[in-house]
Amino acid sequence: MALPITRSEALELLKSMNQQNSDMNHYLETEAIMRALAKKFGEDAEYWGMLGLLHDVDWALTKNDWKEHCTKSAEILRQKGFDETFIQLVQSHGYSYDEIPAFKDKKREKKIEYALAAAETLTGIIYAYALMKGKKISDMEVKGLKKKFKDKSFAENCNRELVKEIEKTGLTLDELFELSINALKEIKGDIGLE
Repeated sequence: MALPITRSEALELLKSMNQQNSDMNHYLETEAIMRALAKKFGEDAEYWGMLGLLHDVDWALTKNDWKEHCTKSAEILRQKGFDETFIQLVQSHGYSYDEIPAFKDKKREKKIEYALAAAETLTGIIYAYALMKGKKISDMEVKGLKKKFKDKSFAENCNRELVKEIEKTGLTLDELFELSINALKEIKGDIGLE
């Protein structure tokens, strides 16, 4: 599927919006996991990666008022030439949130939507766990991540139900954890981990 901008143009777009480092890390982490998921499913890694990278394209503008989150994305992405399918996929990670009235009653239905919701949510748990381990991801294992995932008080803002949506794609949680840890190990230097 053709993309209207390159990865470096997407990064420039994100950087032009007064991002915090933690937010940029989240975009890069989501991109890496989505690329890995695309390869696992035999899908277009560039497309899935771009979706991960830009899924929160409006976050710098909406994080203080969630009502508009995912709605402002449409305008930004249209200006860059993205089609309605891509825009709808970006918006799908905001489905069913009470805080986003426009998407409160919408449900994810496609493999790529479940993957995005799971991937972008899991990044918070993995990153928090890495920080707890002295910013180390290089020795992170599925067993340890699984334990943190089950501890609902750990990274408590990360909705475990969203991560479990990966099971609707045919992948197990363990498979997602392994794939995600490995994907983030590959970009550890870019996201401030060791």
